Amino acid sequence: MRLDELIAEGERVMTVCNACRYCEGYCAVFPAMERRLTFAPADLNYLANLCHGCGECYYACQYAPPHEFAINVPKVLTQIRGASYRQYAWPSGFARLFDRNGLISSLVLAVCLVLALLLASLVSRPTGVLDPPVKPGDFYAVVPHGVMAWAFGLVSLLVVMALVGGFLRFWRESGEGLKTFAQPFALRAALADITKLEYLDGRGAGCTYPDAQQSQARRWFHHLTFYGFLLCFAATCVGTLYHYGFGWQAPYEWLSVPVILGTLGGTGLLIGTAGLYWLKSISDKALADREQNGMDIAFIALLFLTSLTGLLLLGFRETAAMGLFLVVHLGVVMALFLTLPYGKFVHGIYRGAALVRYALERSRPGLTMGREQ
Repeated sequence: MRLDELIAEGERVMTVCNACRYCEGYCAVFPAMERRLTFAPADLNYLANLCHGCGECYYACQYAPPHEFAINVPKVLTQIRGASYRQYAWPSGFARLFDRNGLISSLVLAVCLVLALLLASLVSRPTGVLDPPVKPGDFYAVVPHGVMAWAFGLVSLLVVMALVGGFLRFWRESGEGLKTFAQPFALRAALADITKLEYLDGRGAGCTYPDAQQSQARRWFHHLTFYGFLLCFAATCVGTLYHYGFGWQAPYEWLSVPVILGTLGGTGLLIGTAGLYWLKSISDKALADREQNGMDIAFIALLFLTSLTGLLLLGFRETAAMGLFLVVHLGVVMALFLTLPYGKFVHGIYRGAALVRYALERSRPGLTMGREQ
């Protein structure tokens, strides 16, 4: 479906829903919808990024297929949300690489990076990847710390710039200023919704995913993935502090803070991503956007492989296989970083911004057509 056709369908669906309003208590989409009389592309992008795609409104809708109105809010908003990833991506051209072949593109990128790192390691130390380190667990004997720090530092800088660029495009389109985004009450409200996954709770019964039966499974797998990712990030931050702040060189003891955080985070990511993939594989296909599935699964796969290779590296760090596991893990992590601004990860950025805007709107007397009255 062309973008103009998709926007027209989104406007039609939201107009019908705005007249009905049966689902107004299900999630943030419907109260935000009710504050509008018309639905411009910016409004639809905003509503789409408020949506979790749980399907509760679809199963409750009297106008859902086979009714002639054929109202399917989750699917339409999922399609618009996917289009918004491409629209806000910075630089724009990169998004096309992970658009319809996200899984294949991501895995090919990961393999290429692993091979490049393996080649670089063999050139610098012909047997370094295969020989056991003189000091057990010494990662820097395989890949020097300076090389690792500069490579990931540069990649992280580029990724942050791309994510900030995408956020600014999204927020600028909303018509809000950056000063309004920084309102403490709005940030607190959005953060509370994000950390609790408020709109996957279904008022205690869970959301209707992967089918019409309410379940907390998706919410818990999301929590494991989200907090597992944060714990892994915290482990990296603590390790950086140890290295540069205290001069403590890796490897760290099994019961050290970085190792404990990384182990807990990696385990959470492993279980969470496997659970999310399982739910997606058995979910109701009537709600899915086939073109976006590759992008979603690519992100899940890279997160899973990052946690799996990280845990394997930890388990084999005192063996001759350590060098090989290190190179594979670094390649997968770098592939994950490079794809963050152009895949499913950006939904977290745009949904967070949409929740801030939702909090701002709720504090105002009323809106029509996205403008204050």
